Amino acid sequence: MVQSGATFPFAVESKYRPLLAPIGVSSDRAWARIGSDQLTVKFGFLGCSTPLSNITCVEITGPYKAYRAIGARGSFSDTGATYGSTTVGGVCMEFDEPIPALDPTGLIRNEALTVTVADLEGFATALRKATGLD
Repeated sequence: MVQSGATFPFAVESKYRPLLAPIGVSSDRAWARIGSDQLTVKFGFLGCSTPLSNITCVEITGPYKAYRAIGARGSFSDTGATYGSTTVGGVCMEFDEPIPALDPTGLIRNEALTVTVADLEGFATALRKATGLD
């Protein structure tokens, strides 16, 4: 079992810091935390959380093109969201019940979220274990 409160910081590429600063993203304000029954993600001024039981798939993706990955973005084609701070890669999580990752009002919900944490393998493995998907 994953230790409650395991926190994984985002990989913030220095060349993208000026683009991410306006949305509050910094090394200490971009992380994903796996709790005993909840996943919480902070990305500058944005953030979201969902019960671990809501996560149905965990997959490492990337590398990405900068124009498709950097910042907080949504996709109209698959209603996924990205919290992106590097082009190296990320971990995509799919949800049984969509979550509000980009819209704080909760009106727009996302069926998936990709996060660009520094330790892709470690986060994906820990999340799969915590959700029983391993």
